[in-house]
Amino acid sequence: MQIIGITGGVGSGKSTIARALAARGYAVYDCDKEAKRIIVENAEVRKAIIGLLGTEAFTASPEHPFTGIYNTAYVAERVFAEPELLERLNQIVHPAVKRDILERSGHRATPVLFIESAILYEAGLDGICDKIIVVDAPEEVRIARTIARDYNGEASDDNINKVRARIRAQKAESSLPSDISCQLVVQNDGKASIDELVEKILQNL
Repeated sequence: MQIIGITGGVGSGKSTIARALAARGYAVYDCDKEAKRIIVENAEVRKAIIGLLGTEAFTASPEHPFTGIYNTAYVAERVFAEPELLERLNQIVHPAVKRDILERSGHRATPVLFIESAILYEAGLDGICDKIIVVDAPEEVRIARTIARDYNGEASDDNINKVRARIRAQKAESSLPSDISCQLVVQNDGKASIDELVEKILQNL
């Protein structure tokens, strides 16, 4: 089985492309979604996070009486105030996600597994990918998409500046490692349809 990484910055359209691949029947692993599942369901990961951040990292819930709900607001407040905590949290979660991907790939009969992650390189997932697809778009297009998605289309100066800051805080595509083999950059600038971009991806597998 091939593992194909899909990455890109906020508003690039990587999730849209991943959904289009899933709609065609391809196996797609959403790293953000699956990480949230692992944090709650994996007892070892949950115990390590509580050891790092305290019991406040999970809140009681009638729907999840045994595990509780991941307290993202509390965790975000802690880790973004202390970068060392964020690094240690990532050292707990990222390897667990990698193990889950490899386990899934070993039990699937399909020839390709796409994994979608905004932090593919930072999480060390590039090392398990046979090929990597970087989805890119001009900054103004990315801002417009993110405003429409996250701010109900309210393009105020404050919202635009927030999105611009998010984009610039992310690792620039130009700084991606130069030794990544079989890397494909897909320009999702709106000039080509999502179906056309998906076809381009599939032709390069």
